[in-house]
Amino acid sequence: MSTQLDPLSLSGDLLYAVKTEGDTDRLRDRLATLDRDRLERAVATREGKLAFWLNCYNAYAQLRLEEDPGLLEGGRLARWKFVARDRIPVAGAWLSLNDIEHGLLRSSKHPWGLGYLPRPFPSSFERRFRLEECDPRIHFALTRGIENRPPITVYSPADVDDDLDVDVEWFLEETVEYDADENVASVPKLFRWYRGDFGGKRGVVSFLRAYNAIPEDARPAFEYEAANRTLDVDLDGDVEVDGLRP
Repeated sequence: MSTQLDPLSLSGDLLYAVKTEGDTDRLRDRLATLDRDRLERAVATREGKLAFWLNCYNAYAQLRLEEDPGLLEGGRLARWKFVARDRIPVAGAWLSLNDIEHGLLRSSKHPWGLGYLPRPFPSSFERRFRLEECDPRIHFALTRGIENRPPITVYSPADVDDDLDVDVEWFLEETVEYDADENVASVPKLFRWYRGDFGGKRGVVSFLRAYNAIPEDARPAFEYEAANRTLDVDLDGDVEVDGLRP
């Protein structure tokens, strides 16, 4: 495993250590004390930001539960605290899972705004390190409660786009059904919860066509299925916690 101080290597190494039950303390300390200028240079590209923040999110989602296995057993409030509390130190900033997902990966979008409302009062850190635009494929890569996802990937800038395409194809194959006679597509509710991320209903249709989930000429009505909101954050598939959104 790499021991470089490069921020992208550190984020990937941390997630790899989590996946393999390795020592994460040194890697977490280095991520926490990163120089912000160094981080900015490392994630200067869209691919760099995607890989870095996806790795950080997926690593810390698992680490948070390892540190407090009973964290999500206290109902909705406890589950909300899991994603909303600032417990993730990166480059001198304390972040929550929500900060990484909705602030940095979704380019400062409100978690409850169907992908249309901005996230209020983004921090200077968020404005500096967020993606310029939301890539909707992140919804199929985050360890945040979607069933039928592929195994967690350690992302790199060189491969992140190809890996995200694999994540999407896997998920859609397992969850989308198209009834040609009725011209109705049954899709997970995340397509409604984050509709704006996909460019509205037309964007969802185009997205499904691009991944061959519906025929190229189809303009279906949608039925939104209640996805199993199991938070499968054990990267070997053994721990599941129901009911987390978003």
